[in-house]
Amino acid sequence: KAPIVTATRGIAPLKSGSDADPHAWQSVANAKKYVANIRDALAAADPADAEAFRSQAEAYLARLDALDREVRAAVKQIPESRRKVISTHDAFGYFAAAYGIQFIAPLGVSTESEASARDIAGIITQIKTEKIPAVFLENISDPRLIRRISAETGARVGGTLFSDSLTAEKGDAPTYIDMVRHNIKALTSALAD
Repeated sequence: KAPIVTATRGIAPLKSGSDADPHAWQSVANAKKYVANIRDALAAADPADAEAFRSQAEAYLARLDALDREVRAAVKQIPESRRKVISTHDAFGYFAAAYGIQFIAPLGVSTESEASARDIAGIITQIKTEKIPAVFLENISDPRLIRRISAETGARVGGTLFSDSLTAEKGDAPTYIDMVRHNIKALTSALAD
């Protein structure tokens, strides 16, 4: 019986294959729309506390504005020719559209299983052909394979990007803002000259 609120109202969905990409929060501008929609819904549901909701939302929106500036400044430090990485999880379309870093899916690798020798050879060829400076591969857990890809291509191993979840309180990404900061630090570190 409670009202249903669509937190993504006002966000134009990107396509991921034939479906809408659900990772809209990867753009800080979209996260601001989530906050505004939630603020408005809470104020409508509890008018007596509407001012508190507005005040808290405005403070958080200011933090998101600062975060967006921080991400844009970090990306500007990366030469345009180096703004591309391989990532096995197709979750960064909104980030790519907002900030200009290209995320390329590795050819022939499934995120459902460990990569085969043929998969690794294909990734190495793809990195060399497309001159990709960094690799973020979640489905390769064997560090020897990561070292082989790096050694044979010169691509840096960029570590972990958070896309769908946060970490525990003491982890690298316990909040949304921490997640975005972790990701941009990992990207700029991997893509720096």
